[in-house]
Amino acid sequence: MPEYEPKILAFLCNWCSYAGADLAGVSRFQYPPNVRIVRVMCSGRISPRFVLKSFQEGADGVLIAGCHPGDCHYSKGNYYTRRRLTVLGKLLEHVGVDPRRFKVKWISASEGGKFADVIKEMTENVKGLGPQRSFKRVDDDE
Repeated sequence: MPEYEPKILAFLCNWCSYAGADLAGVSRFQYPPNVRIVRVMCSGRISPRFVLKSFQEGADGVLIAGCHPGDCHYSKGNYYTRRRLTVLGKLLEHVGVDPRRFKVKWISASEGGKFADVIKEMTENVKGLGPQRSFKRVDDDE
């Protein structure tokens, strides 16, 4: 039986985190191939519903990465992200998802090494938790 490999979905802002991921690739930094990247214009555009839907559709882990606070291309997008997603941990617990499966990180365009390290760390952490099996739909009655 093959070893379990987690499926991780990463939402990366176009201006910093996606550029950091690109730098990691160009620099040939090694990191696990478990991540699937979705490029968004700003981390501030990520709705908690995207995270919930990702888990519902089979993701074992979700990463949201954006510009460092104060460096957002759109001025305040990452502040909205930070505010909006701080309460998501409690919601994830409520629907049966271990909040350790979800991370928000600030990665700039010049931090390709940090991007690779974040993916390595997240892959190992999620692999240790095992496959995501329990998920209650938000609209399910209790």
